[in-house]
Amino acid sequence: MNARLSALLRQVPLITLGTAIYAFGLQYFIIPNQLMEGGVTGIGVLLNYALGLPLSISTLLLNIPLFIIGWKVLGKSQMGLSIYGTVSLSFFLWITEKGVKAGWIEPFQTSHDYILAALYAGVTTGAGLGIVFRFGGTTGGADIIARIASKTRGWSMGQVILTLDAFIIGASLLYISKEKVLYTLVIVFIAARVIDFIQEGAYAAKAFQVFTDHGPEISALITKEMERGVTLFDAKGAYSGNKKQVVYCVIARHEIRRLKTIIRSIDPRAFVVISDVHDVLGEGFKEE
Repeated sequence: MNARLSALLRQVPLITLGTAIYAFGLQYFIIPNQLMEGGVTGIGVLLNYALGLPLSISTLLLNIPLFIIGWKVLGKSQMGLSIYGTVSLSFFLWITEKGVKAGWIEPFQTSHDYILAALYAGVTTGAGLGIVFRFGGTTGGADIIARIASKTRGWSMGQVILTLDAFIIGASLLYISKEKVLYTLVIVFIAARVIDFIQEGAYAAKAFQVFTDHGPEISALITKEMERGVTLFDAKGAYSGNKKQVVYCVIARHEIRRLKTIIRSIDPRAFVVISDVHDVLGEGFKEE
């Protein structure tokens, strides 16, 4: 089995899971409470409110012209998983629509507690999209438009997506109240944070940068006592001109106190910078 096929066999099931969660969030929290979503999916939500057009159909139809343009401009290698993600999303939207109509799924609908609906909508849609993005897929729409604009015009993808979202959510004022638009902004904010969390990785570690005159001694003790890899850099103070060494080491959170003890035992005057790192790959942490 070649590497490309092996990667696809890992990606496709997880992209499928992500689109299922995203579709559930849309049908269970957003549409029953007439809240909004950004991107091309948001246009589909608007068409549902205005014309009663099922979201599963509108999402697919709106993306077909984007697929054609994207295939020509971006190439098939970038579009394959995007097309799969969009078709998978439409399928799960169709499934959840049928489930709601048949009474198998009872949506969370409220007339007063919209903040709860917004919070859970943000978490579910963010989790779904985060999984899709993490494993190389997209749900089409604004992402394809942003990629095309970036390649042909040199525009920032983030700015294009933000502009489209602002326009679509602004247009929703024709059909929903200002109050619900504000709740929609809560959804967008929470979803963005959840997407970042999943993209960066749930596992977080700590990076130590130790500025010291005793780099080799500290490195040797870390290697011996903690069995962690260490890197040494030469450095020079900009004001004093004194030469120093920087000890760089990444450790798990529960090892922080132990490493501090090692540093202080050798050089109590060492200058130590501790920072968060995410999604650590390699020996001693995890393999991709």
